[in-house]
Amino acid sequence: MRKSKFLGIKGENIAVQYLLKNGYRIIEQNWRFHHKEIDIIAADESDIVFIEVKTRADERYGSPEEAVDNKKQEFLIEAAEEYVILNNIENNIRFDVISIILKPGFQSVNHIKNAFYPQF
Repeated sequence: MRKSKFLGIKGENIAVQYLLKNGYRIIEQNWRFHHKEIDIIAADESDIVFIEVKTRADERYGSPEEAVDNKKQEFLIEAAEEYVILNNIENNIRFDVISIILKPGFQSVNHIKNAFYPQF
């Protein structure tokens, strides 16, 4: 397994534990719509939250959340729209990003609520 893939899996596990600790209920992990994937779908009270997790070993190439560019946001929005339709979701939805830095002896988790909004 590539080091970056292992880092991503570890980051997603950290994000799930963080969310559970903060009262979220995990609905789905790694939900796919064609080639688009939503890392975590969770419930925060009555909201359905679509969460992108980005993990880096350092910030040499920028912060992890900077990798959630417009194209990635469009993919997430398209996948979320399909999830909402398939599951007849009527709750409020939002898009969050969890940014994780993992270095030996150091870990930071930055949860950005309402990180972006669909453009209608």
